[in-house]
Amino acid sequence: MADRRPIESWLTDMDGVLIHEGVPIPGADAFLKKLRESGKPFLVLTNNSIYTPRDLHARLRRMGLEVPVESIWTSALATAQFLDDQRPGGSAYVIGEAGLTTALHDIGYILTDHEPDYVVLGETRTYSFEAMTKAVRLINGGARFICTNPDETGPSTEGPLPATGAVAALITKATGRKPYFAGKPNPLMMRTGLNAIGAHSETSAMIGDRMDTDVLAGIEAGMQTFLVLTGLTGPEQVENFPYRPSKVVDSIADLVDRI
Repeated sequence: MADRRPIESWLTDMDGVLIHEGVPIPGADAFLKKLRESGKPFLVLTNNSIYTPRDLHARLRRMGLEVPVESIWTSALATAQFLDDQRPGGSAYVIGEAGLTTALHDIGYILTDHEPDYVVLGETRTYSFEAMTKAVRLINGGARFICTNPDETGPSTEGPLPATGAVAALITKATGRKPYFAGKPNPLMMRTGLNAIGAHSETSAMIGDRMDTDVLAGIEAGMQTFLVLTGLTGPEQVENFPYRPSKVVDSIADLVDRI
């Protein structure tokens, strides 16, 4: 393998890397502290579009993890950036919560159910059958179908919950239209995030706990990739994929000295 350039910026997933079910993973605070002290640009990424960066900043702070608002990048922000590039000043019918609606408001989008340019599906705590029915009819009427992320399930203390990807499959089945997913593993989310902090993929690294989203997105964006074993992908599963991370480590604590 060719020698890689030194890592000058870091991107890390949140759930399964820094926190697990609302509890910080050992080493997460030390990793973030060293990043802040280093002055190197970094981002904490999440496919969850429910919360705004300000919300997540407050939630992480309550757990003892200090992440600046400007260092948080969500699939909602990536989706908004994509739509702003595609059709500035457009309109959308949105199924989602404050993280998504705020991101679209901030780029000047009109949220409407009257002949929208897009139907945008994100994460929400309660998926309404009425809202899904309206989405189906709008897509059949010509609206383009966009989703924040492809995750089919999400974590909870009671077990897995249906997530955006599962609801997207229902709408696809009813319309015959497949959505465009803006979040991981789409490298678009990584590239828009890197652009936001003025970083370059050749000198950046991605840390994640999932091979199928975090590692794949990092590879396709041209970054070094680190898989931590504190989340969804176990060591016995790595060989099931046709690609590999640059390195597998036990946890984020093993990467503190790499900064």
